[in-house]
Amino acid sequence: MVNEWKVEQPIWFANEDIHEADEPYLPNLLAESFSAWRDEASGLDSFQLGQFRIYAKDASCHGLAGGTNGAEPCQDEEDTMLAAVLLALEHRETRISSSDTLEATAIPIRRRSDSSSFAVLLFAARTGTPVGRNELEAVALHFRSCFYRFFEHLYVKDLLQQQERTDREANRRDALFLAAKRLYDQTDVTSVLSEMLHSLETLYPNSIVHLYLSQDYVDGDPRIKPLMFKNTAHDIVAQAFLAGKPATEYERDGTMRLAVPMTGKQAAYGVLCITVGQGKWDDSDLPAVMLVADTAGTAFENAKLYEQSNLLINELRLINEMTKRLNQSLRLKEIFQFATNELLSIFDADYCCVLQLDKPTNQFIVKSSNVPAMASEQFSPEYGFCGIIYRTKEPLIISDYWNTRVVTSKLMDNTGSRSLIAAPIFVDGEVVGVILVTHKIPNFFSYDNYKLLQVMSTHIGLAVTNASLHAEVRRMVITDNLTGLHARHYLNEQIQSRQRKDPFGSLILVDIDYFKKINDTYGHQVGDRILIQVSQIISGAIRQGDIAARWGGEELAIYLPGIRTEQALRIAERIRKQVADETNPTVTVSCGVSEWTFDNERISVESLFYRADMALYEAKHKGRNRIIVGEIS
Repeated sequence: MVNEWKVEQPIWFANEDIHEADEPYLPNLLAESFSAWRDEASGLDSFQLGQFRIYAKDASCHGLAGGTNGAEPCQDEEDTMLAAVLLALEHRETRISSSDTLEATAIPIRRRSDSSSFAVLLFAARTGTPVGRNELEAVALHFRSCFYRFFEHLYVKDLLQQQERTDREANRRDALFLAAKRLYDQTDVTSVLSEMLHSLETLYPNSIVHLYLSQDYVDGDPRIKPLMFKNTAHDIVAQAFLAGKPATEYERDGTMRLAVPMTGKQAAYGVLCITVGQGKWDDSDLPAVMLVADTAGTAFENAKLYEQSNLLINELRLINEMTKRLNQSLRLKEIFQFATNELLSIFDADYCCVLQLDKPTNQFIVKSSNVPAMASEQFSPEYGFCGIIYRTKEPLIISDYWNTRVVTSKLMDNTGSRSLIAAPIFVDGEVVGVILVTHKIPNFFSYDNYKLLQVMSTHIGLAVTNASLHAEVRRMVITDNLTGLHARHYLNEQIQSRQRKDPFGSLILVDIDYFKKINDTYGHQVGDRILIQVSQIISGAIRQGDIAARWGGEELAIYLPGIRTEQALRIAERIRKQVADETNPTVTVSCGVSEWTFDNERISVESLFYRADMALYEAKHKGRNRIIVGEIS
């Protein structure tokens, strides 16, 4: 099939022509082809009688050949030549323009595919020079053939180079695919590393390959060496590992050293170093080396995980059990207490302390600990081991606090502990807490303990997130959006609960006077602002255990557990005065007060609200801006 195509199309590019996409390169093509044509046609008589010039479509000149009897053309003669060029471009045919001293003949050079011209060949000679039009047009055809020969040469050369690049890239992709497949087929660390080194030595046979590992490795392969950090400023291996990107250096003899980090999904495990002689390296090879290093890093990571799987079975069981227990509770206090007990048991530790970052105060508060002296202690985010973890967002392991003492720790000092493992508790990528686990014996905790705590802190963080979200949803459900007071149903629930265990309590209903008029006069936004102002006054006038709620519209309710009518009246009066003095625009409120006691025949939320509502109605009826106490019927 290929041979038949070649017979039918012996010269497959015979009709190839310049296109619009080629026009940016046309000036150079014209200049180079004109130079080649000048060398071929320099023996023609016309070269001795006048001057040839080649012009592009924009009338810019890109080549000169021949002479003008030793005299440079004057401006008038230059204008004559340019006029001939412009006429030839406009009319797409040979045009002659002359002056007293010079005659210029411009012949358009046409494309193969159509009659449009892409250049103009100009011949300028002294007036009366014996060179005919037909001869000049023949010369122009000769130039045209030289141009297309040069164009075809460049076209074919470009195609061949492109094909070579494509073939080289295809071969490289095939080799990389096979190398990646062989790497992923390995399940042990030694095989992964050997396969990677073998693949690189096959891809780059003139190079020297070494691997510098950041982890302990005993195999005896001289190509694999430990990663050392001695002089990082001048060591490209250390630079590549620390920066996480390739680094290169050149020796005086031209030798190039390339260092590429071998990185998996979790970390960088080493650095691949390739030494190549002068002139043997192409920068386009860098992506291939990086791909092999990344693939080997992932395969190395998988092999390490496979080797460690048996060691992790017990840890996974512990994590699973702990996660189940953590998820059974949605209360932060219970979660922190359970975490403390479990961590003490899992790590056989002497002491444990769980701290939570309180955002309003920006302090770490001890939420759970088996050290009584640490209960509810508060620490700055810069203090002790909490400060280090908060700043770095990384876990810690301290082998002997007494010898290192990088920071001061109240927990370590009070308990006499020497070993410590600690980890941050994350929520949405931010440190919201810290876990500290300690022991009195130095070097007590292993690196596996350190890693296990890091994993467990993640699950504790998830439990904290769930509990926090549950608490936030609960808060949103029981809170009025506009005023920030509790919702009516929450108030009802709390009164019912209090009536089952308290001896008495009081209720104040507050209604903003002429609220509809305020909305009609100032608009609903001002009305909302008034509601917020009154709500804030109420919140500031009651105790922490009292419950304020939005009862409906402009009516607000306050339940005062353990308060009788006399004290409730004083609180209501304080609210009434503050509202009149502090609101803007100024408003007043009317209040209805009721109470219940164990002596009442009927104790219910409904009766309490009914009496307060009737008292409020009476206050409204008697002129507003007053307080009325509801009578027990």
